[in-house]
Amino acid sequence: MSLESVRAFFAEKASDIQVIESTMSSATVVLAAEAYGVEPARIAKTLSLRIGDRVVLIVASGTARMDNKKVKALFGIKPKMLGLDEVADITGHEIGGVCPFGLKTPLPVYCDMSLKAFDIVVPAAGSTHSAVRITPQRMAELTGAEWVDVCQVPVREVPVA
Repeated sequence: MSLESVRAFFAEKASDIQVIESTMSSATVVLAAEAYGVEPARIAKTLSLRIGDRVVLIVASGTARMDNKKVKALFGIKPKMLGLDEVADITGHEIGGVCPFGLKTPLPVYCDMSLKAFDIVVPAAGSTHSAVRITPQRMAELTGAEWVDVCQVPVREVPVA
């Protein structure tokens, strides 16, 4: 059902974007990168957080790590990850397929600045075997996301010649 809600979302709002499916699981950043032939940092992972009495989604680069201090500074309260049993109930998407598209319940979406390093990112599309290729800006526009700086991005090591 979740994959279908994502397909319906794109059919209504951005018919030029097609959901792509893989026979390989894309349930983790590493698996998704392998399944869709991109570097892990281009995978746009969606974090489901409880902040006080509300739930929000933060979409970030696959290799970025959420910085609890930055999140607390932004929202005024320490974030908590949703429990495994809550994620599908609230978002309509299973773990490994959570994305900001076709949500069961409308939720505030925030895109982390870590995504702006890329022309194209690959977020999940409602299941552990589906995704879309999209520009970070278009993803933010389609989901009504606000841009925030709540992650730490690992420094890429540059090979010494």
